Amino acid sequence: MSRIGNNPITVPKGVDVTLGHMITVKGPKGQLETKGNAFVEINNDSGTLVFKRAHNSRPARAAHGLMRALVANMVTGVTTGFERKLEINGVGYRAEVSGQTLTMQLGYSHPVVYELPKGVTAKVEKNVITLAGIDKQLLGSCAAKIRSFRAPEPYKGKGVKYMEERILRKAGKAAG
Repeated sequence: MSRIGNNPITVPKGVDVTLGHMITVKGPKGQLETKGNAFVEINNDSGTLVFKRAHNSRPARAAHGLMRALVANMVTGVTTGFERKLEINGVGYRAEVSGQTLTMQLGYSHPVVYELPKGVTAKVEKNVITLAGIDKQLLGSCAAKIRSFRAPEPYKGKGVKYMEERILRKAGKAAG
């Protein structure tokens, strides 16, 4: 029994959901679409989306909760959007945004230039990079890519980390 898949999604006013082979969600912030799944059927009962699986096989049970979560994230994205914050720690480490290009100084001999994907915007305030967009998957992969340029190290905590991430610190060399 899928606890997530059985929860219905209430569609807010101003959001249009089109069901079929491709599931399309249109809202005030934009439009998102994803491919439907043959194991899960979606019914729109007067503004409430209800998810039912075709049978009780293992792939159908797995797809049930997944499809519900994907559609819920699409509805949330087109209404309020998503935001992810990254923090830069280190002497001389900094970032700046110009258009869709994020340029970072991360202790290398060259600047790291990252072209933001379409649908993701960034702004930098002091040492915090704020990424915003309507597609949660795209936003998460973009944040993970930026973090991978200089992952935080355990001794001094230098690098790029998620704002809510906690770095386990290690003790340095003990004098002998």
